[in-house]
Amino acid sequence: MPEPLLRVRALVKSFASRRGFLRRHTDLVRAVDHVSFDLRAGETLGVVGESGCGKSTTGRCILRLIEPDAGDIWFEGKNVIALDRTALRALSRDMQIIFQDPYASLNPRKTVSSIVGEALIIHRLVKSSKEYKERVTELLELVGLKPEHSRRYPHEFSGGQRQRIGIARALAVQPKLIVCDEPVSALDMSVQAQVINLLEELRQKFDLTYLFIAHDLSVIEHVSDRVAVMYLGRVVEIASAYDLYTNPLHPYTEALLSAVPVPDPKVRRARILLEGEVPNPVNPPSGCPFHPRCPIRQMPLCGAERPELKQTADGHQVACHLRS
Repeated sequence: MPEPLLRVRALVKSFASRRGFLRRHTDLVRAVDHVSFDLRAGETLGVVGESGCGKSTTGRCILRLIEPDAGDIWFEGKNVIALDRTALRALSRDMQIIFQDPYASLNPRKTVSSIVGEALIIHRLVKSSKEYKERVTELLELVGLKPEHSRRYPHEFSGGQRQRIGIARALAVQPKLIVCDEPVSALDMSVQAQVINLLEELRQKFDLTYLFIAHDLSVIEHVSDRVAVMYLGRVVEIASAYDLYTNPLHPYTEALLSAVPVPDPKVRRARILLEGEVPNPVNPPSGCPFHPRCPIRQMPLCGAERPELKQTADGHQVACHLRS
């Protein structure tokens, strides 16, 4: 097997949360809790889970938009954690991000030309204003926009068009890895399909690698080669998209899939209803973090020991005492 493009090992990130009178008491929330996975060149790894499970924080830690507390991140054999500011800027040419909110991620005071072309200037990828304009025009046409759109401002575009501008910005430096942080969750359903198809076309055309973060399992199934399921800051299952959707092993994955609507009215899927709510991340449960809601838990084992992510067969990994 070739060396993975990206290797993440035991990644940890915590945030301080203040409470009480005058907010004097500080609690520590572990948003990412020893997350590990590999991402091979040219593939799409989908990361899915409920809101607040640590998906976006994981993606931003990989790019060092947020500094992780512990763990290792290796990109093409380089230790991303150990890079200084200068080396990290050079590496940012190979690792880019598409943000979730197309309304907040674009500077309203800049034209589309400035937004898309800023990285061309920072990384000195063009030598003249003519080359700059030609490259911006090329990028806009790649994402389905017109050359005259370069003179407009973000408020003149719809949400789907703004996200296309964000994609063009990410493509400007010809990256190898793009972190797609819920890129379609803020868009209408019909526009979602257009943007997803565009991302897939670009992946094939430029041999891109995606870390695709989403909470919609239908979207993840369509775009991903492999899928990682996160719960309360931890990865609980990793498998190929086919294996995960046809043979889920973790009880949490089974519950998520049971809630996905089936387009065929003749097909009925048994719904798995979980007990209670997601535990407070300030005070997570002992043992398996899912055990308070798990329909197959066995006490005291599940409440005492935290299961590690173990491989079962054919690259399928699961963190469960009863399914490994």
